[in-house]
Amino acid sequence: MAQTTHTETPIFELSSSLHVDAAPEEVYAVVSDLGRSGEWSPECVGGAWISGEPRTVGSVFRGENLRSDDVVGWAPVVRGTWFTESEVVAAEPGRIFDWAMRDSAGRRQESVWGFAIAPEGTGSRLTHHFRMGSATEGIKGITAEMTAERKQQFFTEWGAKVEGDLGATLARIKDVVEEN
Repeated sequence: MAQTTHTETPIFELSSSLHVDAAPEEVYAVVSDLGRSGEWSPECVGGAWISGEPRTVGSVFRGENLRSDDVVGWAPVVRGTWFTESEVVAAEPGRIFDWAMRDSAGRRQESVWGFAIAPEGTGSRLTHHFRMGSATEGIKGITAEMTAERKQQFFTEWGAKVEGDLGATLARIKDVVEEN
């Protein structure tokens, strides 16, 4: 029998974490409230739950986003206001909250964002993570006309942007949670 080996690596697999002076349940109550994303996200300014029971697996959130012209300014990424739909794929109060981005036909893509929370001392360790296994509909559109070299440049710059956003998001969430 032939042996196969899975050699594909994800396009992006990034995370950032920090300590928050609050119990995991308190942290979860904030990060699972996607409607409040505008309080901490560098791009999502808010949105609304459009189907399902909010914060539960299978529920769908429509996010409103805003991106400035200088973000990977040379690439044909969406600028200004744009909308996304995401589906909750993991929801364990006090532990994990993940959502997958959906394509224009409403199918889940291999683009998952989320938060993991663990007890740490008198507070919590909050980790914000992002994994894109294969190119999303949007990434395919952005890179369709690029040479291999330009694609590599785009993925390098986009990865750095996302990595910075993860850290900025966590710092803002920490402020929101600890001010309560």
